[in-house]
Amino acid sequence: MATQLNIPAWFDPKKVGEIWQVDYETRAVQALDWAKKNNLKPAASDHTKVCLMLVDPQITFACPKGELYVGGRSGTGAVDDSRRLVEFIYREMANISQIAASMDTHKVFQIFHAHMLINDAGENPAPFTLISTDDVRRGKWRINPGVAWSVANGNYSFLQNHLLHYVKELENSGKYALCVWPYHGMLGGIGHALVPSIEEALHVHTIARDSQWIPETKGGHPLTENYSIMCPEVLTTFDPSTGGSTPLNVQRNVRFLEKLASFDVIALGGWAKSHCVAWTIEDLLGWMLDKDPRLVRKVYLLEDCTSPVVTPVIDFTDDADKAFQKFSDAGMHIVQSTTPIEQWPDVRL
Repeated sequence: MATQLNIPAWFDPKKVGEIWQVDYETRAVQALDWAKKNNLKPAASDHTKVCLMLVDPQITFACPKGELYVGGRSGTGAVDDSRRLVEFIYREMANISQIAASMDTHKVFQIFHAHMLINDAGENPAPFTLISTDDVRRGKWRINPGVAWSVANGNYSFLQNHLLHYVKELENSGKYALCVWPYHGMLGGIGHALVPSIEEALHVHTIARDSQWIPETKGGHPLTENYSIMCPEVLTTFDPSTGGSTPLNVQRNVRFLEKLASFDVIALGGWAKSHCVAWTIEDLLGWMLDKDPRLVRKVYLLEDCTSPVVTPVIDFTDDADKAFQKFSDAGMHIVQSTTPIEQWPDVRL
């Protein structure tokens, strides 16, 4: 299709890490004028359909004032990533057919939030505390009885059994241990909203290309983490009648997996590289290998548009890099946002 476009004058890279209100009406008018000057066509006419998948591009992760800011080792990781993402969207406006964005969506009572757990002294765990199976068995951490009425209709025994089942399932599957995250992505809060500069770019793209961006919420079930857009971490709970397990009321997001697979090119970036990005790609890879291994070649990972979680307790950078190497070895492409899409391997616009 078209070559790269110039980045519009309204984009201010200095505001990428700030929290502000998008001027929707002004940008809509400018988007139409910009589309006309650049001869942009409706995305429905694209010969090669390109989807940009953004993982959790929210204030909570990508703005320094966010509750779980992903600074990476540099400390400016998500801000730098955001700037590159927005510039990529504007430069490739003529080639990106549709944009999808997941939104981590939480309430207070979630298995990874502090108020769900207490010790014998009635204290909640500090942020970034890791909870092991041994911790739960020994009673170091247990479910807060006060949440039982809201979460399980007062069935505290069920919740405590589920907690042990949950941490065992994480360990048995080789996933990260249960981590107590700071309250983040809170439904209705500022942190839940999209990064304004990214939201503005999505607004412009929707109007300039006549292509509505796709929101995908995740993370609302109180009894499981949901790093991946495609599937919660644990799909089962303890079954007291058998001593085994029974399904939770959650499932794999097959509808969205099939939607992504319908595109010719899938570009992916967002946060965090070590968690929600890595787990989303892991689930996408597994589903594609089962459905048709050739689908894997459609995926392009924007390596300069994602950063890993780095906390005072643990640095996940090496885990993130190891995951991306696995995805590359499986046939996915690792690319830079500064390389034009038309120059990416196997792409024919």
